[in-house]
Amino acid sequence: MIVVTGATGNVGRPLVRALAEAGEQVTAVSRGAAAPDIPEGVRHRQADVGDPTSLKPALEGADALFLLTSADLMLGGGTVDGALEAARSCGVRRVALLSSQGVGSLRHPAEYEDAVKASGLEWTVLRPGGFASNALQWAASVRERREVIAPFGEVALPVVDPADIAEVAAAALRESGHGGATYVLTGPEPVSPRRQAAAIGDVLGEPVRFVEQSPAEARAQMVRFMPPQVADTTLAILGTPSAEEQRVSPDVERVLGRRPRAFAEWAGRNAAAFT
Repeated sequence: MIVVTGATGNVGRPLVRALAEAGEQVTAVSRGAAAPDIPEGVRHRQADVGDPTSLKPALEGADALFLLTSADLMLGGGTVDGALEAARSCGVRRVALLSSQGVGSLRHPAEYEDAVKASGLEWTVLRPGGFASNALQWAASVRERREVIAPFGEVALPVVDPADIAEVAAAALRESGHGGATYVLTGPEPVSPRRQAAAIGDVLGEPVRFVEQSPAEARAQMVRFMPPQVADTTLAILGTPSAEEQRVSPDVERVLGRRPRAFAEWAGRNAAAFT
């Protein structure tokens, strides 16, 4: 059995679906209710990675664990030590951690990766760059005004489709040969916010205007729902990315045997959010 934490999120939902379609027995774990489209035969358990007592019953009988940490856990200084100990005590052998490319570029702390590597379990670390699904923050303005408002309109990053992250995670959880690997996950090419707006417009069949936002305006908007230090780090990545953060990684293709999905493909699958 494979346990998927964060099962209602951008990566967790397609991961649960991919594992179920592959014939795996899956337990989907989330802090809230089950996703409305949970596949038939998947067991749902309400639990929190930061609360090992709630998580342990979901881990009973499991062989593998997909470990996703919430923003609340990270910002509150929580650890994954208890979750990993619960996994070990239940006989889990394999763990795949959803980390961040920012760990490799030293913008984010490495404590969760360090904990997984020291856990005694067979581990795989996934370090995605920016998610293509972050474009959903523009959904309302595109629906209402056919407009995307964002800073750094010409700065391109190789955003990754969450479905690709999920497929790589499924491979790491189901197959041998991924133990001790750290995979950097990106899309097939860097794409700027202005080009993302154009791609959404192509899907809709009508132009979507790009409106350049100043960094100060973007920061003022971001700190309404995230701590100032997180907003500053995010703006640094978006505005002055390192060469490594702009590099297209070969790891998705290496694991899946195909090119990563382009942003335009993600936009096509999610057109309903913008109409």
